Amino acid sequence: MNRDTLFQDSKHPAEFTFNSQVAEVFDDMLERSVPCYRQTTGMMATLLEHFCSKGDTVYDLGCSTGTTLLELTRQLSHMNLSFIGLDSSQPMIEKAEIKKKMLSHKQDIRFETMDITEASLQECGAVFLNYTLQFLRPPVRSRFLKKVHKALKPGGILIVSEKIISHRTVINRAYIDLYLNFKRSQGYSETEIAKKREALENILVPFSIHENLDLLKESGFSETESFFQWFNFVSFLSVKTP
Repeated sequence: MNRDTLFQDSKHPAEFTFNSQVAEVFDDMLERSVPCYRQTTGMMATLLEHFCSKGDTVYDLGCSTGTTLLELTRQLSHMNLSFIGLDSSQPMIEKAEIKKKMLSHKQDIRFETMDITEASLQECGAVFLNYTLQFLRPPVRSRFLKKVHKALKPGGILIVSEKIISHRTVINRAYIDLYLNFKRSQGYSETEIAKKREALENILVPFSIHENLDLLKESGFSETESFFQWFNFVSFLSVKTP
């Protein structure tokens, strides 16, 4: 795994994009930037086992380098699920294909380069949006989620993981400070932290917990609960009402 050193120098960064440079270090970036990433993947596997039927199709929309789907094929090999990972970044999908070949997975898993907001989704048992919605323009999110809701079979699930904000100023400041401390503990320097925040400004637009819940409800998901939270990182489970 290549180490993430993209923001070590003090040059003014361009806007954050999922290019080939990012794809090369993205797995390390995930491990060191997203708290409890492995634990939440394990929880997602448990939820799929509970809600999905054998042979269901599972989408990961905004799959990046395929880490989540490739791990789920290992944990859920007995379910014969069909996994489809879509991402608009060609370098990310190329990296996912390399990892797929290296791991020699025999299960039904494929990756495609595609704008997820324009993708035609087949009927499925589950959809993942892991740190994906926050990169979509807010006006697009509701229309996109309605399409996801339509594709899910009755009883199917949507799992959304997002970085969130709090509109309670004191709490929001505390969450930001705690997250910055987490990144320092993962070996990121002050320069790296500051430059990445600058690069992501206006690119990553987080909602609050309540704003995400309202968005999911407006999109057709009447049954939604959070199943994990680490300060300003939250995962939601939505079930399409049968």
